Amino acid sequence: MIGVNGPAVVADDVSIEYRVPGARPIRAVDGVSLTVRSGEILALLGESGSGKSTFAATIAGQFGARGEGEGAQRRHIVGGELTVLGQKTRGLRASSRRFARLTGRIGYLAQDAADRLSPDLTVGEAIAEPIYARDRRFDRKAAGLIVARLVDAVHLPLGVMRLNTWELSSGQRQRVALAQALVLEPQLLVADQPARGVDVLVRQSVLEALASLQQGRQFSAVVVSSDLREARALADRVAVMSEGRLVGLGTFDEVLDSPVDPYVKTLAATAARPVKRRPGGAAGTGAAGSAAAGGPRRSSAPRRPAAAGAGPRTDRQENA
Repeated sequence: MIGVNGPAVVADDVSIEYRVPGARPIRAVDGVSLTVRSGEILALLGESGSGKSTFAATIAGQFGARGEGEGAQRRHIVGGELTVLGQKTRGLRASSRRFARLTGRIGYLAQDAADRLSPDLTVGEAIAEPIYARDRRFDRKAAGLIVARLVDAVHLPLGVMRLNTWELSSGQRQRVALAQALVLEPQLLVADQPARGVDVLVRQSVLEALASLQQGRQFSAVVVSSDLREARALADRVAVMSEGRLVGLGTFDEVLDSPVDPYVKTLAATAARPVKRRPGGAAGTGAAGSAAAGGPRRSSAPRRPAAAGAGPRTDRQENA
């Protein structure tokens, strides 16, 4: 078993299928092998339908159904072994304590996370939801401090904590969703299109918030993206997927300088102009590299926080 100071993710020939009763399985990921080092950001690139979102969601422990009703399809690891934060996940039951402990150490930012924020909650309450889902009795004052720090960290004014989520712009809601994914101090963040649906003028601020949080907290991250320039500015290394298979893995220069796969060649053709790299450079240098050598920083903050004005709503709050 890989210890918590080892790689954050080890995928060994992993294959994933969607299954629905009465229909043939759909192979979404086929024989993927890669490692996410401790403290690094790995970008997952690929066309729509390449399997990158399925792979990322599986890393995050999202084994629930895709879709609703009779046509719902459930993800299954059908080949290889996927180890996340030292825990083998193939065959792990979602109802088990091991699964609960594992997912408590993983933050997941879904593609539609901003749209999923409840319009009936204030920003503070929305960010604190994961805290109270695990501990309804968590101290409200301690929760408030934790949420306030995160609101500041994602470049939002503290005053938004009292606003309802529907009152925010798309870029602000995306940053709230990012704060919600990080509120339990995860060791691993899986972010699927973190700047999706955000106006181009504020997209950079969302990505900068993610980068600065990762550098400060030294968690590992898997970031799904369809934008090469954004991925290159954010991540240490890149994994390129096409039709469910891994067709490129390494630093951006390694993958793009000598492309063989047709899709990687297309990516390389779009990377003609230089891109500003994020501070710290590739894995092995800077903050991310030092974390890879020494393992993720263990935060002294409580594992299950919440926020002022972020707890279960009372009648007094409703009428305030």
